[in-house]
Amino acid sequence: MNADGTVNRAALPAIFNPEDLKALEMALQVKEQLGDTEVVVLTMGPERAATIIRESLSRGADRGIIISDARFAGSDTLATSYALSCAISKIGQVDLVMGGRQAIDGDTAQVGPQVAEKLNLPQITYAERLVAVDGKSITVTRRLDNGVETVQAPLPALVTVTASAADCRYPHAHRLLRFAKTRPEIWNADDVNPDFSRLGKNGSPTKVKKIDNVVLAHKESQRVGDNKEELNALMATLVADHIVG
Repeated sequence: MNADGTVNRAALPAIFNPEDLKALEMALQVKEQLGDTEVVVLTMGPERAATIIRESLSRGADRGIIISDARFAGSDTLATSYALSCAISKIGQVDLVMGGRQAIDGDTAQVGPQVAEKLNLPQITYAERLVAVDGKSITVTRRLDNGVETVQAPLPALVTVTASAADCRYPHAHRLLRFAKTRPEIWNADDVNPDFSRLGKNGSPTKVKKIDNVVLAHKESQRVGDNKEELNALMATLVADHIVG
């Protein structure tokens, strides 16, 4: 973490967010059903996110764009969704926006719905399986705590995909070689024509008040002999203390 409470992303490796990878697979399924469709992968972050774009292309995407600018730094979900919505508007004529339910670093599940609101799009969240799609609507099943439901939304729409959706297909060997050194399109803040007061820290109402560094350490230990009686006694203790059950 930085001193101001923001994430020091320069110190972290860039990986493909797992639920976004599931969303890519659903987008590729849409392309297979509709035929004449372009799958564009969009991400906001440092330029080293090019590795994620290249991976997307190797799995079947047609185009990749990174929006990267120091003026995006420190964005909370509100500022992030605003920047992404500006970039989507710049792409133009988008029929379907798909993304993971949430990122594994923030776990808010807010960015997708906020993008939908800013673009005035109907939205489906927690999508698990693509049922049908045509030029007018998309139908998916949603995974909820108490079951599954099938819902339909008119296009254009935004869909967020949950972790229980189908895994993304493997990269194609030919496409891996073809896109190994591809440089994606990189747009800065000026390219997406935003209201700059809504970007980065200035556009982020969420502020970190305090950061606590937590170090986990054992307080006590217990040695267990290699016999059934002592193992049973240990299990009984763990169950009584509600550690396992």
